[in-house]
Amino acid sequence: MRAIVLGAGVVGVSTAYALARRGVEVLVLDRQPAPALETSYANGGQISACHVTPWATPHTPHQLAKWFGRPEAPLYLPIWKPDLALWRWGLLFLSNTPAAKSRRNLERALRVAMHSRNVLKQWRIDANLAYDQRTEGILNFYRDPREFEAACNSNAAMNAHGLDRQIKTTDECVAIEPALAHATKNLVGGIYSPSDESGDARIYTEQLAQAAADLGVVFRFGVSIRSLEASDGRLTGVKVTGGEHIDCDTAVLSLGSFSGKMTESVGFGLPIYPAKGYSITVSTEGRTGAPTVSLIDDENKMVFSRLGERLRAAGTAELNGWSDEINPRRAQVILDKTRALFPNASDYAEPNFWAGLRPSTPDSAPIIGATPVKGLWLNTGHGTLGWTMAAGSGDVIADVVTGQTPAIDLDGLGMNRFGE
Repeated sequence: MRAIVLGAGVVGVSTAYALARRGVEVLVLDRQPAPALETSYANGGQISACHVTPWATPHTPHQLAKWFGRPEAPLYLPIWKPDLALWRWGLLFLSNTPAAKSRRNLERALRVAMHSRNVLKQWRIDANLAYDQRTEGILNFYRDPREFEAACNSNAAMNAHGLDRQIKTTDECVAIEPALAHATKNLVGGIYSPSDESGDARIYTEQLAQAAADLGVVFRFGVSIRSLEASDGRLTGVKVTGGEHIDCDTAVLSLGSFSGKMTESVGFGLPIYPAKGYSITVSTEGRTGAPTVSLIDDENKMVFSRLGERLRAAGTAELNGWSDEINPRRAQVILDKTRALFPNASDYAEPNFWAGLRPSTPDSAPIIGATPVKGLWLNTGHGTLGWTMAAGSGDVIADVVTGQTPAIDLDGLGMNRFGE
């Protein structure tokens, strides 16, 4: 069997590796000169199966009202932007905020995330991967008593899904991560997930791409994908840079935020909109004040991950189209909040700023499965959880493409859940 994977980010490379493990002859196409140079390049670094709560919850409309139009808010939505795709996406998003739908969407995302955690551990052994990984878990800390109480109240329901989320006092949070000691007067407690992990998604993807190549996967970089081609409802090929046509009857689309634009060339769209996220990376060399346990700052919607002698801080979401241009004002917010929380973690003299487009669906679950075009499959729309779900979603789409029974139930994860 032969297949093309469109996209060489963490999801696309995971898909290619999983297919190759099943004996499929795979070609990967990507416009960048190497893997993981877009959304997978400098994300928050967390593999956070215990933190897959959908964006759309009953509390979200109230939060949006507070943040609307504020350039420094955790979620920035320009009030002036005449973007039909955004407003269509937004209506679907709001339709997913009722409690019953939010619980359903959580369960769907958890299926993928928990399977992915297990697959990643196996691949790490099989492919001998080393990517500055840390397995000390993730600590979510809170400053707002009401937010902490709400999180504690929902914790039992989360653990009923098979998670391991432990409620911690302020002192227990500091015992887990001593770098929080100077902030104790502002903290009210935390939730610790010892089974979660962190690491550098770019290094992971690069190493997994090499492991895939060792299994025979061919990568063609610097190739822009112009359109998909189909005839009589069946995929026939891909048109790329220079008008070249590449014949294929099987392809998996993993182009992140650009997936919906690509499927329009064969007659259908996808409710995927880019949520631009920002990160900074600073050196911790010679410093003792940087955290070692991966952290989530609930109030500021930021995450912190230690990557060797670097600290990665990431956060915010900007619904502002398909440009990855860095807004200096929003990037500076990340830097300022990181320096305020961890003043001795770095000298902060040369921060590396980055922004990437996270492919978000209205219900915060990925789109995995078949399409109306026979031979064209989807593994996309992972939002902020691409690193968390990549191995698992790659594994199950490889099962489906090769006609095997997938390791998890894919009910509710296909594109048909959004209707026509």
